[in-house]
Amino acid sequence: MIAAERFFADRDRLAWNLASDVAAGLRHEVARQGEAVLAVSGGTTPTLFFDKLSAMAAPWQNVVVTLVDERQVPEESERSNAQLVKAHLIKNKAAAVRFVPLFENPQASRLSALDVVVLGMGNDGHTASFFPGGDTLDKVLDLKGTEPLMAISAPGSGEPRLTFTLPMLLKASRIYLHIEGPEKRATLDKALGEGPVEDMPVRAVLRSHAPITLYWCL
Repeated sequence: MIAAERFFADRDRLAWNLASDVAAGLRHEVARQGEAVLAVSGGTTPTLFFDKLSAMAAPWQNVVVTLVDERQVPEESERSNAQLVKAHLIKNKAAAVRFVPLFENPQASRLSALDVVVLGMGNDGHTASFFPGGDTLDKVLDLKGTEPLMAISAPGSGEPRLTFTLPMLLKASRIYLHIEGPEKRATLDKALGEGPVEDMPVRAVLRSHAPITLYWCL
């Protein structure tokens, strides 16, 4: 459920405020348990947020950064979310983090929990790699499932993907949904209405009991 909604006049203000709040969340989690795991999304939307977060004060040496989902491509590919995160987030003060990529990395499945999760959303209503028509969509959305990370392919996903499953994401202490532009706001409004989860899988997150903070701008 969307527990709080924060609207900003432009991308720069959104990126700075989201980065500030994520950094504060990481500081809190490290103080509470000695380490924090941050899972971020790929795509073009979060790059400005990554740049600003990389310069924020946080106990980065005690932070693990991973991805919400990933294309099954090598890191050298321009389609790799890992490459995007390394270019825009793992630099400046955040260069001290431990990065756990998903593709061809068994360590990713051994992460026991995610503390701070930043989700995006596509215009088709997907989030993470929960795509409409996904061949394992029912399994990645199964709240009784025990697998933290699963493969999925779908007509709209391009390459086969890897994604953290819905129960893994919902266990996070802090979940942020980051969208930009009127088209995605219209998609979100549609997703908040009635209709099958399978048509717009972001509904699985929106209809959960996990409190979500929405960050958006036009």
